[in-house]
Amino acid sequence: MKPLDDKHSLAMIRAALVIDDHPLYCDALASTLKRIYQLQTVKTATTLSDAMKLLSPRFMPDLVVLDLRLPDVTGLSGLLKIRDRMPDVPILVISAVSSNETIQALMEAGAAGFVPKDASPKVLQNALMVVREGQKYLPPGYTAPSGPSGDALSTCEIARKIADLTPQQARIMKLICAGKPNKQIAYEMSLAEATVKAHITALLRRLGVHNRTQAAMLVRSAGLDPNAQISDADLRALLS
Repeated sequence: MKPLDDKHSLAMIRAALVIDDHPLYCDALASTLKRIYQLQTVKTATTLSDAMKLLSPRFMPDLVVLDLRLPDVTGLSGLLKIRDRMPDVPILVISAVSSNETIQALMEAGAAGFVPKDASPKVLQNALMVVREGQKYLPPGYTAPSGPSGDALSTCEIARKIADLTPQQARIMKLICAGKPNKQIAYEMSLAEATVKAHITALLRRLGVHNRTQAAMLVRSAGLDPNAQISDADLRALLS
């Protein structure tokens, strides 16, 4: 690893922000950051929206540790929104979603590194030291997948499209990926079915697809919703 100039020194990391929806894990990460970086200021948030509210002229972190999967985030949209708000701040992603495709997309989107959530404390400490030195961290065993062929969209491009969805559209997208028909989505979101249809029309337009099946497959193809198990029955529901 090449030595870096002074602007990448440890002294430049004065404050950090941890975003994770598991409070105990969040607190553990904050304690680890304080110990490794000898920080006085480490703030925590369990949602992206709460994290964004913490940012102000009085608090602008020098490092963000981000859980990829948050209640108010779809796919890589959390990372992309933080990057838009703080383009020069390194973001270390920690997640249980650790496919090579997802890691590649995160790095293409500007993450400073990726650590699997089941990694040992030693691996996490090593990742934090690498990021501190201004380097990119990739987990052991990572192999870069081959890029998309032809006119296929990259995972990063798909993630950017999803990041542009409104919060309601993003929630509807998750329900679509779960195979929910319009009537069920309307019930779960306490909306009129006609309102749900209008949101879906706008959602499909933003994603550049023609129907809900294509939208769900677009998300799945990028590995952005690994828990969505779309069976034949689900696909029939999507087409209903």
